[in-house]
Amino acid sequence: MIEYVVPGNIDDRVLERCSRMLSEGALIALPTDTSWSIVCSLRSRAGISKLRKLSGERDERHFTLLCSGISQFGELCSLDNSRFRLINRLSPGPYVFILKPLLGAEKALGLRRPELGVRIPDHEVPLSLIKTLGCPLYSITAKHSMADAEWDDTAPEAPADEGPLPIREEELFEGGWELEAIAGIDCILDGGEERERVFSTILDISGDEVKLLRQGTGPWPV
Repeated sequence: MIEYVVPGNIDDRVLERCSRMLSEGALIALPTDTSWSIVCSLRSRAGISKLRKLSGERDERHFTLLCSGISQFGELCSLDNSRFRLINRLSPGPYVFILKPLLGAEKALGLRRPELGVRIPDHEVPLSLIKTLGCPLYSITAKHSMADAEWDDTAPEAPADEGPLPIREEELFEGGWELEAIAGIDCILDGGEERERVFSTILDISGDEVKLLRQGTGPWPV
């Protein structure tokens, strides 16, 4: 199902309907300021399980929490003044920040490693949905390879690897209608615009120094 929306003026009824779906374990595809993402509610164990099975990944570095503001980061991750200032300077935008999760977030997501990627996207669709839902969205980049895999809600998770491999540009989607090929997505929020096939920049700020893990469309250093 595709819901066509106008970014910046999204029908409240659509947001409320999608919020209810997420709370019940649905997966929703939506645009961000980089490429298309598939999301579930942070508060839905069923949704998190479905997202992991659809992605075929176990490594947390493939997943990102989308938040509407830095205050939500503080509820999930260890955040001091220096990290706050860096995030505040680069957000909203195409940056993922790797932080140490608090115990509550670690348990909610069943993390296998003590790190969590978080970001504030510069796009009205995810921001509006997060605000309506009242909690962050757990997300993964939508890839064409997901359309080739058979949807199996009981499928075993893929074995852990040594880290996320770079995604090829041709693996990314441009138009929302293309994501209809992925079984398991319950709704696509489509603003009508094609997305650039670009990546976010990933910065590991969990330690004493900032480490660039992936150079994407967000410049670094700045």
